[in-house]
Amino acid sequence: MEHINDVQQLARVVLTPDAPGYEEEVSGFQTGFHQRPEVVVGAADADEVRRAVAYAAGRGLSVSVQATGHGLPGASEGGLLITTRRMDEVRVDPAARTARVGAGVRWAWVVAATAPHGLAPLSGSSPGVGAVSYVLGGGIGLLGRRFGYASDHVRALEVVTADGALRRLTPHGPDRDLWAALLGGGNVVRLGVVTAMEIDLFPVATLYGGYLRYGEESVAAAVRAYLEWTRGVPDEMTSGLAVLVYPDAPGLPEHLRGRYVATVSVAYAGDAATGARLVAPLRAAAPVLEDTLRELPYAENATVYAEPDQPHAYYGDNAMVRDLDADSALRVLKATGPGQPVWSVIQLSHLGGALARGGTEGGGGLDSVPHRSAAYAVRMLSALTPDVDVPRVRALHREVFALLGEQVLGRAANFSFGGGDEVSGLHDPDLTARLSRAKRHYDAHGVF
Repeated sequence: MEHINDVQQLARVVLTPDAPGYEEEVSGFQTGFHQRPEVVVGAADADEVRRAVAYAAGRGLSVSVQATGHGLPGASEGGLLITTRRMDEVRVDPAARTARVGAGVRWAWVVAATAPHGLAPLSGSSPGVGAVSYVLGGGIGLLGRRFGYASDHVRALEVVTADGALRRLTPHGPDRDLWAALLGGGNVVRLGVVTAMEIDLFPVATLYGGYLRYGEESVAAAVRAYLEWTRGVPDEMTSGLAVLVYPDAPGLPEHLRGRYVATVSVAYAGDAATGARLVAPLRAAAPVLEDTLRELPYAENATVYAEPDQPHAYYGDNAMVRDLDADSALRVLKATGPGQPVWSVIQLSHLGGALARGGTEGGGGLDSVPHRSAAYAVRMLSALTPDVDVPRVRALHREVFALLGEQVLGRAANFSFGGGDEVSGLHDPDLTARLSRAKRHYDAHGVF
């Protein structure tokens, strides 16, 4: 392990709390939790990451990592924080249908690099999310039911482990246990800093997608119709439903301001005519406020879910469920809808298909993705305000998810925003034991 005495020798960007630029460096999309490390290393390459890890390990400093700051597990004090936003390279091999993606790359950049070749990554609903951290949590993407988890299609990982070594991992290499732990478990049991990954790309130039919105008088009908509809769609159709009270804010369209609205978002990996036929029952289920469904270039995939792109304070968690009936879903909505003191969004994600089967192309079927048998993810995101703090939101989330009863299998790390410091339910006992063994082997002293 390399020994460095002067912290400023670690990288070109090294900041302490009193340094100009520190606050900007530690900030991210999540503004409800704050990182206050003793040292920040703005890494530009894998060698700077390696030196930072070796320095921290030699001084008993814990190491954490931040790319975009979307999924912070909670607030933290002290230690050494590695920010990876400068590691922003994307290299596309169109013949092999692969891309090499740096640790700080956002999905929007991967999409922009691959679209000219008629290829697409297994990106998620929000283009601003960091690609690497998303994949380490499994990655339920826009076309998940068709192609599976993003982590199912990883060819290689480059990772700096607690001993300061840079390793290249593949599904058939000597560190297969580390490979398996990182894919699906890397956001839970931290085992190293992934500096780059090589992923599969898919020949998807266009998709049929967008959303249907329903007003308050049609929310219940839309929920019932959506859950019934998901039971008969093919694997090429991936979708989700979101229900919320829109703020009465000047920046919003008039037809949404202050209204309780249900939105069904769909992404169909097929031709537009078949996609339109498949969604016809949803169009007929209730009066539609807004209909954006169309054939669109994959490069415009951000319009399918149209998620907010401005930093804000929030807490999110989820329940992966075996099944979901309309009555249970409506009970959840009653506990979180109009008139409730905590502003929340409820999202239902339809799973199954290739998500349940697992991947063999990239990962060799060896990973730590939990709860593959779940039929739906029930996700809840609540705003943090001066009057609504984390303990209050956590208590509400526990009450809401309890309404789902014995259908709950557990939780997904990628949908635990601020709740990631609670590890219960993120993996079943067998996976938890395997991850613990990997932790003892690769990070016995708890560097990460």
